[in-house]
Amino acid sequence: MHDTTGMLIELGLLVLGLGIVGRFAERVGLSPIPLYLLGGLAFGQGGLLPLDTVEGFIEVGAEIGVILLLLMLGLEYTAPELVDSLREQYPSGVVDIVLNALPGAVAALLLGWGPVGALALAGVTYISSSGVIAKVLTDMDRLGNRETPVILGVLVIEDLTMALYLPILTTAVAGVGLASGSLTVALALATAGIALYGALRHGRLISKAVSSENPEMLLLVVLGLTLLVAGLAQKVQVSAAVGAFLVGIALSGEVATTARRLFTPLRDLFAAVFFVFFGLSTDPTEIPPVLLPALLLAVVTAFTKIATGWYAARRSGIGPRGRFRAGGALVARGEFSIVIAGLAAGTEPRLAPLATAYVLILVIMGPFAARWTEPVARRLRERRRTGREAPAAAGSPTAQPPPDRHGGGAMAAEEPTDSATPA
Repeated sequence: MHDTTGMLIELGLLVLGLGIVGRFAERVGLSPIPLYLLGGLAFGQGGLLPLDTVEGFIEVGAEIGVILLLLMLGLEYTAPELVDSLREQYPSGVVDIVLNALPGAVAALLLGWGPVGALALAGVTYISSSGVIAKVLTDMDRLGNRETPVILGVLVIEDLTMALYLPILTTAVAGVGLASGSLTVALALATAGIALYGALRHGRLISKAVSSENPEMLLLVVLGLTLLVAGLAQKVQVSAAVGAFLVGIALSGEVATTARRLFTPLRDLFAAVFFVFFGLSTDPTEIPPVLLPALLLAVVTAFTKIATGWYAARRSGIGPRGRFRAGGALVARGEFSIVIAGLAAGTEPRLAPLATAYVLILVIMGPFAARWTEPVARRLRERRRTGREAPAAAGSPTAQPPPDRHGGGAMAAEEPTDSATPA
């Protein structure tokens, strides 16, 4: 009874604290993720006031948080949308992997972490935060902009890549042999392929089978199915998160819409618990030694994400201003970088603190990058143009600025290309 009383008190304080910091983050216009991580660091091992009695509950809640994050991600897309995005955006997806996974892999090798550490850190630096980016685009009223579908297309490619990457990482972390590891990856690919095929061909039947007019019954059936599939996936050494993602893909139509509404509060609660648990399991005294590498990596991969967005928007015919807005919006990292670090934390003790510092930096930098990348780039362009025009004006009074391909000023002519359209 005494242990139960202590657990309830600690759990109540924890959840209340999450609510308070979440409201504070909302008021100042930031993602609550860094505050959740900082809260975990403050109350974890080596922190100010360690939480002892609720540690087991938080660990299970953190696992559920990862599963619900991937389920909700799957519910956001239908199988045809995934196939279309893969067909249209795969060149941008390749550029995204090269520019953003490579710095993480190189940094891990330079730090002496070995191949598994390189694979893990490459994933940490590669994947953008869909949740943070979606919130930033909504808050900045950019959902109707021409570059927004490009941003979403890049995120879809990243999500699909995660469905393939996570089983590979899980296999590498487990340290199984080449034959067994190849079998696990092949099984994951086959499972994902079967799930996508089933969703394409029989999505309505699957949705009808779990559909219910009673929201409570729908919640229980979808949650039970998700946990079951995630557990079975993990049993065969395929990531539980991938199993949850595939369940979300298989549901469509009204069922998916209702499930998103029902699961959003649960996802937010357990995702917050996951971030706290990650902070709890990271010793804050281990962060200062990796702070400089994390900062350097954050700066490098912020620029590589901007380049990714610029390239993807350029392929879609977006003007320069929209290209830089797309790049700035993709900078934020968050939930899945932490998920990856959590999966591979046992292979390298410095991975968790470095990933924590890296995510803290970029999840704070992300909204600022989304807001200021385009204005800064525009001012730099105007300065360069002014610098070129000054010598020409000195040598020839009638010299005019060189027209761009639209026949007018570089920025003025392309401004209509990036204007917002109705959502």
